[in-house]
Amino acid sequence: MRILLVGSGGREHALAEAIRRSPRTTELFLAPGSDALAALGTCVDLAADDVEGITRFARETKIDLAVVGPEMPLVKGLADLLEAAGVKVFGPKKAAAQLEGSKVFTKNLLRKYHIPTAEFRVFTEAHLAEIYVTEQVTTYPIVVKADGLAAGKGVVVAQDAAEAKDAVDRMMRRLEFGEAGRRVVVEECLVGEEISVLAVTDGKTFCTLEPARDHKRVFDGDAGPNTGGMGAFCPSPLWTPALEQEIELRVLVPTLHALNREKLEYRGLLYAGIMLTGEGPKVLEYNCRFGDPETQVILPRLSTDFVELALRTAEGKLEELPELQFAPEVALTVVLASGGYPGPFKKGLRIRGLEEAAAVPGVRLHHAGTRREGEQWFTNGGRVLGVTALGTSLEEARHRAYQAAGRIEWEGLHYRRDVGVLRTA
Repeated sequence: MRILLVGSGGREHALAEAIRRSPRTTELFLAPGSDALAALGTCVDLAADDVEGITRFARETKIDLAVVGPEMPLVKGLADLLEAAGVKVFGPKKAAAQLEGSKVFTKNLLRKYHIPTAEFRVFTEAHLAEIYVTEQVTTYPIVVKADGLAAGKGVVVAQDAAEAKDAVDRMMRRLEFGEAGRRVVVEECLVGEEISVLAVTDGKTFCTLEPARDHKRVFDGDAGPNTGGMGAFCPSPLWTPALEQEIELRVLVPTLHALNREKLEYRGLLYAGIMLTGEGPKVLEYNCRFGDPETQVILPRLSTDFVELALRTAEGKLEELPELQFAPEVALTVVLASGGYPGPFKKGLRIRGLEEAAAVPGVRLHHAGTRREGEQWFTNGGRVLGVTALGTSLEEARHRAYQAAGRIEWEGLHYRRDVGVLRTA
């Protein structure tokens, strides 16, 4: 099969590895890909959000299956265009991708269909939001979220009224997140342990991948601003058959029912960010694609042929696929970031120690923001590398990942030292 993978980051690096492991893959094209991904397929000079250009390329190249990594092209309708061009696609159509594209849409859907989530209010005017957070909210912390896409950074957990008011000002007045902040959601801050549950669905049935735990905050101890993700591990020790059944019955099944009732066709990956509270699991957010860095710890453990899984999903024949199989090892990823991330950061800094890091047993490197000049590698993004390790236990995977991370150097490099450490409130 001729397969097109859209995207260029660490998530796509893990997806490309999984696609390449499949005997069904004959050719792999990547749009736009990267210097690192060029080792796994043919890179095409098309931006991930150039939905018309990607569709044209897929049609002309006679792509059999397209796998869409990032959220932006899905929110812009890439799946609709590809399907109209006769290309099978793993990823939801534009209307269904609103689950990630608009937090207001998602919260209203959850409320309408009684799917457990935090209590919330929606604001379209900054002064009303500021009055609410300074005069009407009585319990802090609270959460302020930009409505639209903000690369994982449009969420502020405000500890007091002043911080909440500042978040509203940054989002709605200063437009730090662009049009994404024209509307905001203000919601209660849920307390508990987070878990990322990724389900593959063809709109009729679904199967859950083994869940991961993502570390969103930039610093140890879950301090500092939110990021796109600073590390992850899989499986979560919190996952039990009873919890799986509860999340399926209270969250996933009702969500698929809601999508169908709203006539929203969904084929692809449904990512549920869930907080395990004292009142049971509650939805924090939905994403319409694989998570990053969760993909880097889930797919290396997937024994089932990923291409077969994606193809059956795209064809609406997921029920024909046998139960998913996973390797018994634990996987853990530490994200190595540029100095200053998630704020301003430098690019073009030389990276050293990649070969030494890759030599640690059970370790693989997923390039997220790098570029190559000759035999040398340089930084080219905020999240630069994911150091992923497999081990027989969480402790062994942690040890290997941090051993490898310690061998990599560049100016300003920083990463969390507590990935894989569970904390409960």
